[in-house]
Amino acid sequence: QVQLVESGGGLVQAGGSLRVSCAASGRTFSRHAVGWFRQAPGKEREFVAVISSSGGYTYYADSVKGRFTISRDNAKNTVSLQMNSLKPEDTAVYSCAAGNIVTTSSSPYDYWGQGTQVTVSS
Repeated sequence: QVQLVESGGGLVQAGGSLRVSCAASGRTFSRHAVGWFRQAPGKEREFVAVISSSGGYTYYADSVKGRFTISRDNAKNTVSLQMNSLKPEDTAVYSCAAGNIVTTSSSPYDYWGQGTQVTVSS
């Protein structure tokens, strides 16, 4: 069993940076791929980034490529998403999820956090 808790969201001006983190409990966390997803009001949840269990593979949505960086520290059971050059369209609730495969689809992820709000003002 893995429990996930996100932190680090907040309000930032366009062009600014934020770092959101996902802290996990459970001894099997290091065996799971972790994805970040976001959902804006009135929109469907969308994939943002994913990292493999070892951290050796990462993949990003085209909309955030070159601006966001996903990383993990398995010794600390954390995964972070560094977000730079933020845009108003990045405003959403950001959630992390853990699962057994590296995928951009939300369905295969077994464990989800409650989400953290990121708001980018223009």
